[in-house]
Amino acid sequence: MNVTLAVERFNPETDKEPYIVEYDVEVDENDRVIDALLYVSENQDSTLGFRKSCAHGVCGSDAMRINGVEKLACKTLIHDVTDEQNSKITVEPLRHYGVERDLIVNHDVFMEKYSKVRPYFIPASPAGSEEYIQSPEDRLRIDEATKCINCGACYSACPILETNPNFLGPQALVQAIRFVNDSRDKGLEARLDVLDNPNGLWGCQQKFECTKVCPRDIKITKLINQTKRTVEKYRKERGEKVNKGE
Repeated sequence: MNVTLAVERFNPETDKEPYIVEYDVEVDENDRVIDALLYVSENQDSTLGFRKSCAHGVCGSDAMRINGVEKLACKTLIHDVTDEQNSKITVEPLRHYGVERDLIVNHDVFMEKYSKVRPYFIPASPAGSEEYIQSPEDRLRIDEATKCINCGACYSACPILETNPNFLGPQALVQAIRFVNDSRDKGLEARLDVLDNPNGLWGCQQKFECTKVCPRDIKITKLINQTKRTVEKYRKERGEKVNKGE
């Protein structure tokens, strides 16, 4: 089948505004959008910029907006985004990032927010000669959050960032929650200030857009709401108020 790829192009060094370039590509309906982009790059226009690494939905590097929805190009089949009435596929870069070139976005601010939540293991007890043992039940508490591949699709889909660019965003919160819920980690106390904050957990207004676009089907909004309750309980036990900034 023949499809038209309508790709948003932009080079900040030479262009004043983004513009659309259309490419006609012959594909199989079971091909992926990344296959079509690779065909364009290899056969029609080598200047087209986009990211690709594993191409198997693990690395998250080819997250982009396909027909207005955040998706991984390597997991999106042609027949899922076309039909008999419409064979045009619109491809745009993720939102809330600066564009470096075409579909390639700058992750600097995204990673700065990610680092604020201290997304690494902080042991609750000193390292010894034995492993940090965890029960199957405790492991299940962090299972959902460990699925995150840092693709940034949720960050792009989040409507809160349109009015509050200082909001940490869903991805950073999920990474914090992964460790807050880890029975072997200092968890909440180590990350309390950044989470109990108007730009942290309380910045989330439960729009569920992050959950809708997550390619790993993580229940992001549910995790955030659960952690809000954890923070409220923790503050109450200490006779403190949460910092919603109200």
